[in-house]
Amino acid sequence: MEKFILSLDQGTTSSRAILFDKNGNTKSVVQREFKQLYPKSGWVEHDPEEIWTTQYMVAKECIVRAGLQDDQIESIGITNQRETVILWDRTSGKPIYNAIVWQDRRTSDFCDQLKADGLSKIIAEKTGLVIDAYFSASKIKWVLDQDIELRNKAENGKLAFGTVDTWLLWKLTQGAVHVTDVTNASRTMLYNIYQMDWDHELLELFNIPKNILPAVKSSSEIYERTARGLFNATIPIAGIAGDQQAALFGQMCTKKGMVKNTYGTGCFMLMNIGNKPITSENNLVTTIAWKIGKEVLYALEGSIFIAGAVVQWLRDELGLIQSSEEIEKLASSVENSGGVTLVPAFTGLGAPYWDQDARGTIVGITRGTSSAHIARVALNSIALQTMDILKAMELDSGTSIQELRVDGGASVNDLLMQIQSDVLGTNVIRPRITEVTALGAAYLAGLAVGYWEDLESIQSQWQVEREFHPTGHINNEEMVAEWKRAIHAASMWAKGS
Repeated sequence: MEKFILSLDQGTTSSRAILFDKNGNTKSVVQREFKQLYPKSGWVEHDPEEIWTTQYMVAKECIVRAGLQDDQIESIGITNQRETVILWDRTSGKPIYNAIVWQDRRTSDFCDQLKADGLSKIIAEKTGLVIDAYFSASKIKWVLDQDIELRNKAENGKLAFGTVDTWLLWKLTQGAVHVTDVTNASRTMLYNIYQMDWDHELLELFNIPKNILPAVKSSSEIYERTARGLFNATIPIAGIAGDQQAALFGQMCTKKGMVKNTYGTGCFMLMNIGNKPITSENNLVTTIAWKIGKEVLYALEGSIFIAGAVVQWLRDELGLIQSSEEIEKLASSVENSGGVTLVPAFTGLGAPYWDQDARGTIVGITRGTSSAHIARVALNSIALQTMDILKAMELDSGTSIQELRVDGGASVNDLLMQIQSDVLGTNVIRPRITEVTALGAAYLAGLAVGYWEDLESIQSQWQVEREFHPTGHINNEEMVAEWKRAIHAASMWAKGS
């Protein structure tokens, strides 16, 4: 009886389930979107119960659509939106507040105060991260600060905290395990990536009791089996990685110096830097890439908050397109940007600027500016933000990046990928299987149970679908100069100058 690996890909806007066979091919895919909640300007929340129910439903449906029995699932891997914070009651299992999403900016002022207090260096030295509302710690503190009773419960060990992976694992095992993996732990701003443990000094700084935190495990091991009654078999849950680290693994960027970029709601570029962390001098973050067995690998990462989301904005708020797929045709109807530049700083700017207050800006508009120009510069903005991060990585690593492996929803846009190659002056390579985030989690889960024997046995599964090479058709010098001016405008607008 043929066996498969079930990958649960819990993202920012949807929950997905994908079944993979031994060759890394997809057997079936099911996806379901869930509500985005915006209680106030700059606040972004999800309903944790909806995250769970949508993820469970697509998992069940994925197996049924494939015509399989539950006992044909060898193991389950989990990959997830990172930094998003969920707290729940250990006894009832009920969330005490909505999930506060990684995009949420409500703790920006607190983070600014930490910077003003001179804490940037010590946090970077322990966690590899920059101080920003993006990461989990300030969000956890915010929830506990809302209610003295909640804080008392936390102090008494009656609450549990988790990123989305931990929440799903708790629900899949009906509370049997409270666990995360090293990749997700490294995104909380509470985990010391050098000592590989929760950091007592940082817990005191954020006033977070240690007893609400999950145990930290490797990225590939059997954590527990699913609780009886959820499926018609108890299935080992054996792989966990935050979405970007899972994508790095799924892209088989297993050697030092290899780089991938994922084009999703945000954009996330990671470089494998081997088994010794590098402290960035160019406003990137250092993060744990994965841990398999006793080996820990690290990565440099640059995060763009708004990438594919700018296309959703054109569709949902401006009504310039009816579906995301239409942007390529619309943007292709003009040869260039028409002198327009768009900075999609809707929730501030991520790496390498880390400007929490910057706001979206469009400059250079004339009477001749059309919807096609706006579509074109939306794609340009994704490519240019990626360029900023790649240049920072080259400076930190001391290497010239010759190849960028790409994945994520927007990577299927040929025009965007060509613009990206031209802007970078680098080959852009899209793999045959673009579901690399889910595939990475599947590989981790499969390795843990012996479905794949070792890393070498899956290396050959990575195959190129298409390569994009620089054409020289874009005036990079002019485009980059306009981009830098527009970035300055986006930052100055919020500062009132």
